[in-house]
Amino acid sequence: MDSLARAAAEAAQWRAAGATGILAPPPWRTGGRPAGAAPLDADRSEGGAPVRDEIAEASRRLAAGGLSCHLEMALDRVARGAHPDTASAEWLRPEPLDPRTDPRTPREDLCTRRVVQAPPAAFVQAWAARLRDWSALGVAGYCFRTPQHLAAEIWHELLGALREADAGVRFIAWTPGLTPEELARCAPVPFDWTVSSLAWWDGRADWLAQEHARLSALAPVLAYAGRRRETRWLAAAAVSGEGLILDGPPDAATLGPLAHWRRRTRLPATFGTVGGRTGRATALVRACPGAGGALLALSAEGDPHAAADLSEWAGLLPAGPDDGRGVPPALRPRPGALLAPAGCALWQWTAPAPPGAPVPAAALPGDGRGLLAPRIGIERIEPAVDGGAWPVKRISHETLAVSATVFTDGHARLAANLCWRACDEAGWHEVPMQARGNDRWSAQCRPERIGGHEYRILAWIDVWAGFCAEWRAKFDAGQALGQSLAEGAQWLARLLHYADGAARDEPQWARVRQALDMLQAAADAPPDARLIEALLSAPLAAFLRDAAKPTFAHATAPLRLWVDRPQARYASWYELFPRSQSPVPGRHGTFDDVIARLPDIRRMGFDVLYLPPIHPIGRRDRKGRNNSPEASPEDVGSPYAIGSEAGGHDAVDPRLGTLDDFVRLVDAARRAGLEIALDFAIQCAPDHPWLRRHRDWFSWRPDGSLRHAENPPKQYQDIVNVAFYADAPPWRRKTALWRALREIVRFWIGHGVRIFRVDNPHTKPLPFWQWLIADIHARDPDVVFLAEAFTRPAMMYRLAKAGFTQSYTYFTWRNAAHELDAYFRELSQPPVADFFRPMFFTSTPDINPLYLQRHGRPGFLVRAALAATGSGLWGVYSGFELCEAAALPDGEEHADSEKYEVRQRDWHAPGNIRAEIARLNAIRRANPALQDHRGYLGLPCEAEGVLAYARYSAAQSNVLLVVVNLDPARAIDVQVPLGPIASAENLLTGAAEHWPDCRAHARLHPESPYGIWRLPGLPSHGLPSH
Repeated sequence: MDSLARAAAEAAQWRAAGATGILAPPPWRTGGRPAGAAPLDADRSEGGAPVRDEIAEASRRLAAGGLSCHLEMALDRVARGAHPDTASAEWLRPEPLDPRTDPRTPREDLCTRRVVQAPPAAFVQAWAARLRDWSALGVAGYCFRTPQHLAAEIWHELLGALREADAGVRFIAWTPGLTPEELARCAPVPFDWTVSSLAWWDGRADWLAQEHARLSALAPVLAYAGRRRETRWLAAAAVSGEGLILDGPPDAATLGPLAHWRRRTRLPATFGTVGGRTGRATALVRACPGAGGALLALSAEGDPHAAADLSEWAGLLPAGPDDGRGVPPALRPRPGALLAPAGCALWQWTAPAPPGAPVPAAALPGDGRGLLAPRIGIERIEPAVDGGAWPVKRISHETLAVSATVFTDGHARLAANLCWRACDEAGWHEVPMQARGNDRWSAQCRPERIGGHEYRILAWIDVWAGFCAEWRAKFDAGQALGQSLAEGAQWLARLLHYADGAARDEPQWARVRQALDMLQAAADAPPDARLIEALLSAPLAAFLRDAAKPTFAHATAPLRLWVDRPQARYASWYELFPRSQSPVPGRHGTFDDVIARLPDIRRMGFDVLYLPPIHPIGRRDRKGRNNSPEASPEDVGSPYAIGSEAGGHDAVDPRLGTLDDFVRLVDAARRAGLEIALDFAIQCAPDHPWLRRHRDWFSWRPDGSLRHAENPPKQYQDIVNVAFYADAPPWRRKTALWRALREIVRFWIGHGVRIFRVDNPHTKPLPFWQWLIADIHARDPDVVFLAEAFTRPAMMYRLAKAGFTQSYTYFTWRNAAHELDAYFRELSQPPVADFFRPMFFTSTPDINPLYLQRHGRPGFLVRAALAATGSGLWGVYSGFELCEAAALPDGEEHADSEKYEVRQRDWHAPGNIRAEIARLNAIRRANPALQDHRGYLGLPCEAEGVLAYARYSAAQSNVLLVVVNLDPARAIDVQVPLGPIASAENLLTGAAEHWPDCRAHARLHPESPYGIWRLPGLPSHGLPSH
């Protein structure tokens, strides 16, 4: 509001609109300038009355109307000639020149004087006294404009003094338009709220989500909508902010329902946008794993109709069905996928319910032969993994497109449905299939829940469609229809006779009776065109299509579908060793040190924090630095040598903290927008408690010694492996061991962990993994398992089929353009893409790739770009952002490996690539094309050593061009032909680029060896569908 008195007078109007407070400038004297201007006298009004009296009266009136009073002001400036009680001369910046003679002087500075960045103590004392007095009169909070102009320590002193007097007072930092550098100056200040720049957003640009990430790192965000009153902008404010700030009079009819919905809806902290283009709606998403969320789809300026397709945004959405009961009616999605001009639609999800018990499969026709064989053939159902032996994988809200060959004898017309259901549903959801030619049929479904599903094809002879085709052909040929119409009448009469009595009273059956009457009447008169058109009507045909299902119906055996949460397909991982996170040199890190690093990791755009084993480390045969077989008393050992007198896999290393400390880390990470992933390593130190309790779980040599782990010529004396089967016929599995390992996973699930990175799963039996993962998923289907399986392709893929959600890949060793192109194509297309989700880690604690060793900082940029744009899943091991590449001679092992020692780092050391990583992750979040491993198309590029490719979303509405120089030490000019496309948006610079020759032009050099552009459409040769 522009006046506190006016706000008090309009209190009832604002309250009716759902407002909870009023924000207005103090009624101080400004010397005739507008309200809210810098004060000439901060203690007197324009009429000379004490400011405190007017504040007291306005606060009283607002409180009576159910509204709190908040005052907004800028403390870094005063009016020229300000009263000495308002500003002392020593507080103000010196002015060596008359500002009126300098054309660069901002207009406002002609009327004001600026306060120095760090004014003396008297400044804080004076303002603290004044604001404490106003708070005592009923002011609930203060909004400070231009907070970046005062030093952080000044704000600390002022806010601390005010909170000491009134712990309930709240402080808002006015942050619209502030640069990242200006926000960084405000970061140490304990403001309660920040304010977004939503009022200036065009409904498409990516910067809104990037700003939200920066602001939320300081404090929760209030969305400033300015004077925008359209429903879509108010809804955008409600979804993007923890509260709304509006200018001007409210519209109670629009604002009221939104304010009511937002007050009782707790949304996750994580916020993202996907800008709508080429007729697509823009999405604003608030979602968090396991916590539900909301999505607002809106039409940006100039879009007459915008398509809102949830499957396009599946990588960002929470699992589960839409729970729109609490959504304001005006915002509920309309039938169909199009928004009205300047319209919007709101979806809301609550936390998903656990799955129920599986329902036995319905009885289906068998594989009989001869007289019992089905008349309808259904073949080549796609997708199907190994003919249906293993589940196809999708994520919630992602479209499953199914096709099949369906045929029968003679000229009969067929109908077919795609039938699907969750494992705990008794009935089937059915979607009509469409004939695509040459007996191929297709349909799509979009499961919303996570967990086990199944789908099948149901086909039958569509008798009525057959009659209609026959009548049309004979009528057009001028042939007699008498007997054919009589047969149709006979069939309809029989259908009506067997129909359920109650159903016969429904309007659809009235249409059937009308058709029967027409057919019977046609026996006495030749048919005319009007009769044929009436009999061939689409509504009648659609109803009789389903009514005729029993006619030679044939259903295939169900195929399995596993639906994961979105983080199974799209996530950005950051790996660190907790013991290396202490800021104090030489001190062993703790979980609290990891908590302190969470904001820094989140600022780089990561959403999963992966921890190697956190359990007690064995003392017996402990390894020294660089895997030395001799360890000194100070050596910390390898965290993969699990177990000591302090406990085993269900304990934490005491040097890291306690189990309660770990749970605090899990909770803190969730609040920061990160999810903890924990290493599940099935290996033990020689002094693991299991060695004393379960000697039979391990392998022993003939001389009675314990067999340690080895991968000749490598020896791991500090690790012993369990034996999953008895060592003599009949080689039964060791059931107690299998159950103990399952209970370890359940233990950590009970302490908040829902993602497990599994160490070397290819060295353990496949039946064990199939049993364990199925058992865990039966109760907790949202748990993610990442396979660290650097092994042969057959085993790598079989682990994915057996249940692993994600897998490490050969990406680490694919360096040449042809190698990368072939591998990206293999992973992005069926059959692999239907069950295997690739994780692209740029390096690991075990692997220091030769490419990174040889190419320095430009090589790190190249591998980051390839990993971040090549798959929906990518990750970095801490130190990658600092371009660490020191290696032991003649190999891929890190020098001074963190597996065997504590390594502390300067996370902002010169030459780091933190900003580039943050930009890549921001681009990933704003573009669905990068939230999946599918949708890859290699593009021609004549430049040697350059890889060019397009990434595109399932609906092909989001298309990116990526060009990477794989020899980054050289500078090179690159051209990529794009058919008719002559313009694009450079996602690294934000600039629009125009290419009259329809060829992308890029200058790649060591500081920027890759480019990423968002294209307005598809290349001329088109893109294949998923």
